Amino acid sequence: VVTPWIKMSSGNISFKHKLTSNGGSTFGTSKHLVVVRIKSDSSVIDTIYNHTYVSGQAGTTINVSINNADTGVWKYAFRFTGLGGTGRGLIDDISFPAVYHSDPTNNCLPLNNNPDADADGVADADDAYPNDFNRAYNNFFPGSGYSTLMFEDLWPAKGDYDFNDLVVDYKINRVTNASNNVVEIKAEFKLRAIGGSLSNGFGFKFDGIAPNKITSVSGNIIKPGSNLVFANNGTENNQTDAVFIVFDDAFHVMPSPGGSGVNVVQGNPTVDPVTINMTITLINNGTAPSGGTVALSSMGTDKFNPFLIVAQNRGREVHLPGFAPTDLVNSNLFGTDDDRTNPSAGNYYKTANNLPWAINCVQSIPYMHEKNDLTTGYLKFIDWVSSNGTSYTDWYLNNSGYRDANKIY
Repeated sequence: VVTPWIKMSSGNISFKHKLTSNGGSTFGTSKHLVVVRIKSDSSVIDTIYNHTYVSGQAGTTINVSINNADTGVWKYAFRFTGLGGTGRGLIDDISFPAVYHSDPTNNCLPLNNNPDADADGVADADDAYPNDFNRAYNNFFPGSGYSTLMFEDLWPAKGDYDFNDLVVDYKINRVTNASNNVVEIKAEFKLRAIGGSLSNGFGFKFDGIAPNKITSVSGNIIKPGSNLVFANNGTENNQTDAVFIVFDDAFHVMPSPGGSGVNVVQGNPTVDPVTINMTITLINNGTAPSGGTVALSSMGTDKFNPFLIVAQNRGREVHLPGFAPTDLVNSNLFGTDDDRTNPSAGNYYKTANNLPWAINCVQSIPYMHEKNDLTTGYLKFIDWVSSNGTSYTDWYLNNSGYRDANKIY
């Protein structure tokens, strides 16, 4: 006797059995009843009951109760064995603490506990795109909410150091397939403020990702007559790494309603932030571009390299401290004014005192009023910078003694 596949619960397995002479008179030898359980993936096959009949036991009903604590999917086989004689085994009243778990539409194999509707190898319960064979996982940074980028646009001079010349919140989703290769990047940028009067552009690259690994770019905002040049796939032309321009002129995206800049002077007219949603396609309908696929591990947050383009001057790029520029930077600006960039030492976009021109904060934070030095609003920022990032790593929080709210917009 072999049961169908059943999904067990804790409780008792019970049955009764006996040996009959079947009309004969000889008992024979080595009469046994063995009960074996078989796991649905065949990783376990073991005996849970073994009874050896002795002479004179024929006709005697034996009641069995076996405690079960396993809740997996199993099949049970009841096997009578013996040598000679006319005795036959009977089994009855079999009871399991279980539910039927065979699939009659699939040769009575076990029901699938982890359905995979798109057959990509990722169970629906773990698949963010259960009906899309080409997509499986979302990989966000930051993990929740938004991060804030703030730029000072007078590089290589220190400027007024208010860090509100361009304020952009962002969140990025690297969508991957079952093989953890990046299928597409869904990037959301929220332009919040424009300080001063320069028409600055904004872009980013993922360091080490070649342009031929990108299929297409959409959603960015480039005004007519732009001096930027793009390849057929939407990346910026003449670059070793894939460079993506989000917009070439912040004032084209968010025009000033009057007064100085946009959303930086208390009392001036304000406008709502403008959201830009970009889609960067790597693998299109399962087909990778000529450069091949990109593993998620090659596109970590440490490879995200955003930058500002000052006043439509393509060679004048402002990056985060320690991040190298694109191929189109005017390297003659390095080491001039307050900048102490030293490419040979891998030291970029810092002053002699390690002060940066760009900040990437892990959460969305408020920015400064126009012409107010960041260090007068965020009182622990200098301590964080001067310690090379080891002290006051939470400088951006609104903890007691951390901010002067009167200086912050």
